[in-house]
Amino acid sequence: MKILIVEDEEGISNFLKQGLEEEDHTVLIATDGLKALEIAKNESPDLILLDWMLPKLSGLEVCKTIRKKDEKTPILFLTAKDTVHETIEGLRSGANDYIKKPFSFDELLERIKIHFRDKDRQNVLNLGKISIKTLSHQVFVDDQEVIFTQREYELLKYLIERKGTVCTRNNIIEDVWNIHFEYDTGVIDVFINAIRKKLNLYKDVELIKTIRGVGYIANEN
Repeated sequence: MKILIVEDEEGISNFLKQGLEEEDHTVLIATDGLKALEIAKNESPDLILLDWMLPKLSGLEVCKTIRKKDEKTPILFLTAKDTVHETIEGLRSGANDYIKKPFSFDELLERIKIHFRDKDRQNVLNLGKISIKTLSHQVFVDDQEVIFTQREYELLKYLIERKGTVCTRNNIIEDVWNIHFEYDTGVIDVFINAIRKKLNLYKDVELIKTIRGVGYIANEN
């Protein structure tokens, strides 16, 4: 799984990175609060380990900012701040857990496993015969796995998350491609066609429907 470590002390971040990679996790590192927000937005980590005292933007503000757009990704504070008031403040900011430094790495691993299990149970998206496991980035049709490119997966997930709502081309290009300037949205059609082909969706199956001149909608009706 992809884990973002937000920690400005190089010794701690390197220690965590080595241990987590030995457990077959992919590790991203941010050394300040602003970089953490950038990576969280662009890389969509499966879990975030967050220090409180950070340059440029505190961990508390990072947590609050992420939670405005992302309610599901587990965030675990790793911090020397240990008063009851600070613990409560951290949890109220949107964190899922609060681990005080110094900590046991084995305990941290167990807590990570718990949050991954919880996240996996909560994050299965369904659209008719299609299901997505968002933690493992797997797509299934009638319980048979279908292999997608990362961009195809992100686009399909985006549409299913907004099931029943029309997604405009401009919103898709901004939110999925992260392009915030004038751009040829025709590239979306290419990816939609590839997704439909892989899912064996034909014209009489309108799970992913084109709204001419506007965009697309995922709908089971």
